[in-house]
Amino acid sequence: MLVDSHCHLDFPELAGRIDQVLESMRDAGVGAALCIGVSMEGLPKVLALAERHANLFASVGVHPEHQDCLEPDAATLARHARHPRVVGIGETGLDYYWHKDKPEWQRERFRTHVRAARESGKPLIIHTREAAEDTLRILREEGAEAVGGVMHCFTESQDVADKALELGFFISFSGIVTFKNARQLKEVAKRVPLDRLLVETDSPYLAPAPHRGKVNEPAYVRHVASEIATLKGIGIEEVEKATTTNFCRLFKISTESTGFMP
Repeated sequence: MLVDSHCHLDFPELAGRIDQVLESMRDAGVGAALCIGVSMEGLPKVLALAERHANLFASVGVHPEHQDCLEPDAATLARHARHPRVVGIGETGLDYYWHKDKPEWQRERFRTHVRAARESGKPLIIHTREAAEDTLRILREEGAEAVGGVMHCFTESQDVADKALELGFFISFSGIVTFKNARQLKEVAKRVPLDRLLVETDSPYLAPAPHRGKVNEPAYVRHVASEIATLKGIGIEEVEKATTTNFCRLFKISTESTGFMP
């Protein structure tokens, strides 16, 4: 059984057909998914999904791309993290692709999320784009190794992966690893230890081959797992067991309470 460790089922591309999405998950052997919070305004929809379905979980956070939105302090994030269906803090991090002037407000928001994670004891879900050096620096400065987390939709170098692993973080690969031109990323995936690896879709975006260009959904995480298995020269069953065990270990989820087994 697989787990999609990062998806956005509350987004319009998927929200209107949740029953179909969940059925496709079951058919593909995907037992659970983590629905990621990207704003405080959208949090109620994310929580509603996790409250309604035993195999869906939620996180709370404000995406680093978002401006002109509610700006929670660490105490507010930690309070929401006490919700029984919330298992992580994020999506948080830094994005210098969209914010090329490297604004200080983005770095301060990131620090707030790390502090909330430490206060709540919940792991971090990290987005980093063209900002790896600052992302790792802030994680170190704020003591993020105390709670750990995951570098989601990883597209960075082996050096960045190694430094994140040293901080106790997991590395999560999305459909990008299935793309033919992702040669460097494939090499990184080969070298990340199996016991520190997760798989995700980031749906509705980044559909893996052979669905590239289409709306992505959690069922397609099987293609990511299959690519990882091929790259590592092991069976997909081994990837399934390892990544599901890793997910439960990182987010402190009991398999007995969900009905899915690694």
